[in-house]
Amino acid sequence: MEDCELIFVANNGHECLEKLKGLPEIKRPDVIFMDLEMPGMNGIETIALAHHLYPSIHFLVLTVFDDDDKVFEAIKAGAEGYLLKHESAPILEAAVQNVMEFSGAPMSPAIARKALKLLSRSQIDEKNTASSAVPAIISERERDVLEWMVSGMDAKSIATQMDLSVHTVRKHIANIYEKLHVCSKSQVISLAHKEGWFNR
Repeated sequence: MEDCELIFVANNGHECLEKLKGLPEIKRPDVIFMDLEMPGMNGIETIALAHHLYPSIHFLVLTVFDDDDKVFEAIKAGAEGYLLKHESAPILEAAVQNVMEFSGAPMSPAIARKALKLLSRSQIDEKNTASSAVPAIISERERDVLEWMVSGMDAKSIATQMDLSVHTVRKHIANIYEKLHVCSKSQVISLAHKEGWFNR
């Protein structure tokens, strides 16, 4: 693609987020092709985090997986297109142009049919009312700390609630920030609300 520049290639979700974090805004990619099955942090979790942190980037799924749940979860996470890996280079080029120039939602034909079925069965409306799972990279103890943070508690209050030292709680909070690639409590709370991690 003569009009495109390859900014970076990443082997997994963590590496993608780290490379994005290190780029000045003017150097960030306009489009990212994202696989779904990756070690450490999968593509859906990566899209959800990156879409929140970098809303100007267009995420196109490029994968071998075509099952309903993955299609739904990817779109819900913020993917703007969903393509299968057997698609030809001209199709991928057209997908980039589609999403950049026309704000389209490019999909392989088989995926488009599945998306229409999901809509026709009203599954998206039904599933949107449920809580989303906290990313698997967050440990059970970190998840508890995260839930208390989202409810508005500070480190000292969380320590009292969980019968832990304030130092230990602060260490958990630092781990949460690092794993979710955020820098502040407000970003964590905003992300948790957006993703519906603790909806009841």
